[in-house]
Amino acid sequence: MLKYDLLQHSWIKTLATNRWPLLIARAVALGGFIFAILAGILGTPVGNRNFAIVAVWIAWWAALMLVLVPFLGRSWCAVCPIPMPGEWLQNGAVLGPLQHTNKPKFYRRFPKIFRNIWLQYVAFTLLALFSAVILTRPSVTAWVLLGMILLAAGLSMVYERRAFCRHLCPVGGFIGLYSNLAPIELRVIDTQVCKAHTDKSCYQGSENGYGCPWNIYPGGMKVNTNCGLCMECLRTCDYDNIALNLRAFGADIQPQNKPKLDEAYKAFVMLGSALIYSAVMLGPWGALKDAAYKVGSLPWFGYALAFLVLTWIVLPGSFYLMTQMANRLNPTSHKPRQVFTAYASALLPLGLSAWVAFSFSFVFANISYLWPVLSDPFGWGWNLLGTAGVAWTPYFGNQVPAMQVIVLIGGLIWSGYTAQKIEIGKNAPRQPWPVMAFSFVVTLILLWLLVA
Repeated sequence: MLKYDLLQHSWIKTLATNRWPLLIARAVALGGFIFAILAGILGTPVGNRNFAIVAVWIAWWAALMLVLVPFLGRSWCAVCPIPMPGEWLQNGAVLGPLQHTNKPKFYRRFPKIFRNIWLQYVAFTLLALFSAVILTRPSVTAWVLLGMILLAAGLSMVYERRAFCRHLCPVGGFIGLYSNLAPIELRVIDTQVCKAHTDKSCYQGSENGYGCPWNIYPGGMKVNTNCGLCMECLRTCDYDNIALNLRAFGADIQPQNKPKLDEAYKAFVMLGSALIYSAVMLGPWGALKDAAYKVGSLPWFGYALAFLVLTWIVLPGSFYLMTQMANRLNPTSHKPRQVFTAYASALLPLGLSAWVAFSFSFVFANISYLWPVLSDPFGWGWNLLGTAGVAWTPYFGNQVPAMQVIVLIGGLIWSGYTAQKIEIGKNAPRQPWPVMAFSFVVTLILLWLLVA
């Protein structure tokens, strides 16, 4: 597989290794988050007139789903301001390392039972269940953002490195899943060099930088899931053995890179959430919208139960049946769980295409709210940039359905190709048709929800 190391260009390597560019970008992002929190608490309660709602859930979401995740993987994690305050306290510095490691003796390892990504699913599910309120009420958005920053800071004072980012952040779980499809990766150049290097400065840290904040040993990293592209290993590697590669889309979905059960389940939580978001926010069912918005009411509990059943039981259960059917066509000695987790990788292209197609409708219908909010972020009657009077105008209204069809069909084809590439048994022919049929049915439902 052809790869191209971007660090061959000296200016890119300088930007990646120098701490100032990343610090400035993260400081700007932190300032934006603080401003959004203030706007949410002090500004107008009208969501489409408040900076907190428009900047976070429309502008940031557009950048995340349509550019950053599909093309740059976990690049957002590199500049995310949420862990910054806690990380500064933990490291004892804002810019450069004052110690050779970010693992002081009094910091604990995260509890072993939770050293996975199940808690991320729970956090993402909670956000999704309350999303109708979070996405429309500025004060709720503000408190959610503030709560995430405080929680990340609190965990940094107890547990080593970025425990919040690695095991709890709901956005990180979302990005980590689909970053495996992105055409960019950070990898070691020669694993033999890593094996011979006993100090493991990329993981432990050195005078040049901190040990990997994500608690990953770069020499053993095969997928993008948990790499936050912070570039610390690039700064601390004693042998200049780190590459920032351009590569083919979906390069991490390889037969040898079989996900664990928690990683496999993430595909169903995200895919199910995309289906429900499409129905609630873009569908014509008023009763469903009311149920999602009336948190604590009897209809909301019915909506929440349906959400949980679909994402945690129906979708994975149906897919499990399809994988076992595929296994009958392709007999192997592998356990049903192994077959299930291996084939789950085929859903990554489908899930990403579902979120992109949803974002086309959501973003292009609402992005024009950004122009008046930039002039009047608190809804107090300001007109700082002269754009406060710009009227709401949906963009690309006639083109969006065609764009969604192209993306969803492309995701289906990619998913089918991925299913055929997955190897469960070496000696039997691959027959993933039941898995492909599952993807086909889901695509039809998405086309009906988004386009029909």
